[in-house]
This record gives sequence, structure tokens and C-alpha cells, in this order.
Amino acid sequence: MRESLLLSAGYISVALLFGAWVWWYLGAQSGMDYYTGFMIEKSLSMDNVFVIALIFSFFAIPRQYQHRVLFWGILGVIVLRAIMIGLGATLVSQFSWVLYLFGAFLVFTGIKMWIIADHMPDIENNPLLKYLTKRMRMTDGLRGNAFWVHEPDPATGKVVRFATPLFLALVLIEFVDLVFAVDSVPAIFAITTDPFIVYTSNIFAILGLRALYFALAAMIHRFKYLKYALALVLVFIGSKIFLVGIIGKIPAVISLTVTFGLIAGGVVVSMWKTRGQSAVAEAL
Repeated sequence: MRESLLLSAGYISVALLFGAWVWWYLGAQSGMDYYTGFMIEKSLSMDNVFVIALIFSFFAIPRQYQHRVLFWGILGVIVLRAIMIGLGATLVSQFSWVLYLFGAFLVFTGIKMWIIADHMPDIENNPLLKYLTKRMRMTDGLRGNAFWVHEPDPATGKVVRFATPLFLALVLIEFVDLVFAVDSVPAIFAITTDPFIVYTSNIFAILGLRALYFALAAMIHRFKYLKYALALVLVFIGSKIFLVGIIGKIPAVISLTVTFGLIAGGVVVSMWKTRGQSAVAEAL
């Protein structure tokens, strides 16, 4: 826990210093846009941590193998985010009305997140998991830290390639991040259309995800009400796009202040309401 907290603090410090450079080199507007995007992505990452913990628990993956899954998972995330942000930037530059679609989607997502905030993801009935288990040879348990192994086929005796539960966990974690990115990427495009700011704020928030996971996995249940705050943030960011034509562009400092206030409020309320509760992820 101590090592993870120190590593996470280190990643956050580097991200904040980079934001200071952006502020100095590109101006206050870009600096505040970067910090707002970083804050939103970092907060959504905390929600992501909860789902990752459920995936590891479902496959009964011990801590010593979780590091490897998270390492390759984060590398995949960096590539996927680059592709998504590149596509998003191209669409926004070619069709400005796409921003209104992003805004409407964010408002809808925020309302949906508020309604199902207490809903627990059903890993066992995940469509992707069902598809993979039906079409791939799977081992009956872990094989150390291997994603793939060669073993005799029980039916033919021929040595063939099998996927392990560790590989399934990796695929599901990549899929979960893709789902979260559908929310977070439009949210940051609603703040700024500068691809550099969008990508760097995303990546700096994600880089510390592995350290953040091990720091928060045992206490993620304490952030029960953070989802409600994130829902309000998404509705606020989405509404900004439609308010431009009515009251003009909302200053970046107001966006940053409202975003920080909502997230901080969600954390404080969560810590207060869940004080004294036992950890649900103790066995992970």
C-alpha cells in the first residue's frame, strides 16, 4: 500500500508539472483545459479500478500475477486512446456539429450513470467473455503468469495452444477501458479540441493506473458516492456545448472550478458516509 501510494503520488506530481509547463508554454487557457481533462480522466480511472478489481476477483488471480496483466493492459490503453483521439480530432475538425453529438451523449451518459450508480457489473454474463470462452481453447486454471500455453488436447492428445484465465482478464480489462474511453474522450473534447491537450491529459492520467490500482483496490468501496459526482461532471461538461450559443463560451477557470468542486465533494461525501466500513477487496 505504501509503495503504491508513493508511486501514484509520483505519477500525479509528474502530470501536474507537465501541466505547469503547458500553462507556461501554451498559455493559461491550455493549462486549465489540461488540468480539467486530467482531473476528469483520473476520476474515471478510479471507477475503472473498481471494475478491474471485480475482474481479478472473478478469475481468482493472485496479486503476484496482477502486475503483468496491468502492465500490458496499460500499454494497450495508450495505443487505443491514441487511435480514438485521432479519430475524434479528425471528426471534430471536419464536422463541427459532431461536438453537439458529444455533448448530447455526455448528458445522456451522466444521467444513466446517476441512475445505475449502485449497479454491480455482471462479469459472468459479459457477452465478450461468453464469446471468447466458446471459440477459444481455455485451460482449467492459471499457468503461472502465462497468457498462452501449449498442452495436449484432451480429445486428440495433440499438443495445441490454450489461452489461460490471465489472458481473458487482460482482454476484459482492455474492453472495460474502451467502454470508459467512450465517456472520457468526448468529455475532454467538450473542453478543448486541441488533440495535444486531449491526448496528454488522458495519457498522464492513465500512466499511474497500475500504481493507483494497488493503492486503492483495498479501499475502493470507500468511494461509493464518487459515481454520482462523475455523473454531474459529465452532465455539466455536455451542457456546456449547448450553452455556448445562449450565454457564450464558459471560461476555462469556471469549468475547472466546477469539475474540481464536484469531484472533491464526491470524495468527501464518500469518505464520510462509508467511514468504519470493512474492506470488500481484502482478498484481492
